Amino acid sequence: MSDIVNARASRAPGPASRVSGTVRIVGAGLLGSSIGHALRAHDVDVVLADASPSQLRLAIDYGAGRAARQDDRPNLIVVAVPPDVTADVIQAELEAHPDAVVTDVASVKLQPYLQLRRRDVDLTRYIGSHPLAGRERGGAISARADLFIGRPWVVCRDEETRAADLALVEALALDLGAMPLEMTPEEHDRSVALTSHVPQVVASLLAARLASADEDSLTLAGQGVRDTTRIAASAPELWVQILSANAEPVVEVLDALAGDLQQLTAALREPDAPGSRRTVADAIRQGNEGVERLPGKHGQNRRFEQLVVMVDDTPGQLGRLFGELGELGVNVEDLRLEHSPGAQFGLADISVAPAALRGAIEGLEARGWRIAGNTND
Repeated sequence: MSDIVNARASRAPGPASRVSGTVRIVGAGLLGSSIGHALRAHDVDVVLADASPSQLRLAIDYGAGRAARQDDRPNLIVVAVPPDVTADVIQAELEAHPDAVVTDVASVKLQPYLQLRRRDVDLTRYIGSHPLAGRERGGAISARADLFIGRPWVVCRDEETRAADLALVEALALDLGAMPLEMTPEEHDRSVALTSHVPQVVASLLAARLASADEDSLTLAGQGVRDTTRIAASAPELWVQILSANAEPVVEVLDALAGDLQQLTAALREPDAPGSRRTVADAIRQGNEGVERLPGKHGQNRRFEQLVVMVDDTPGQLGRLFGELGELGVNVEDLRLEHSPGAQFGLADISVAPAALRGAIEGLEARGWRIAGNTND
């Protein structure tokens, strides 16, 4: 353990940071500690605070920052605490550090903003923000300096926001490799209701059906059910807070989804009735259209073809596959692995540029690889 701590703590100075001075992070969990690690990689002075002494000590041991001192004068404060106490901590930090800009990384933006407004808190130095990044596992032990690279980072300014303060929060996002974009709190909450909060509900409800399923059914589980339930492993305590704080836009999406489910269910109750098959087909087709609108790699609206390669379950096979794809001049845009129960091989589902698909198939087959399928089949 000491070797890990020493390795994380003894960093060589990183590239110059856009953020100057001391950054105070309140909340040393996954997001707070990850921000600390990323800023320390830029040689920024990071101060950590947390209501849990053990969580704080763990984050410091892993090198996410240092303990606070009486003479600390932070330029920027990042509040990374659960949604139900976000407003309270923002208010306390604004009052305790009158020269600092305060931001937060809560996944709901409107509720804490309105709570602070109702308390008549001066929000001139407060700018809400939210990095669209995370992991299923939380805590300082799961923190990663690269967690935010390539991810959107929403910044919520208002008419009181000073240009220099806005620039500081955006500089934080840029230092961490994220892509800052501006939204109002209302726009943010409506957006994440659709793209984050409702998907969590759907995944959890679907996964709950598995809890009472018989073992024979579960042995048939493939990548489809794994993909659609992956985020169901999230912490219930946190999601109760998130969903309660963003209830109105979440309910709007769930009501619409419930209507879609009722329509599809009615069609499947009488699959031979006129129009039933069209209803089912339309539901699947509309899903295709929605998926096509999702940004691809690096946020681009670029589609890739899938190539499924059978890989023997022996050491070095994936490395050899990637090496031979490199020799063929094929870039692996994305990768997903799947194993069938009891099988001595895996399926590597590889995304490649459409123009590279045919050459990849022919080149791999010439080298003895077995191709299980591709999107042109």
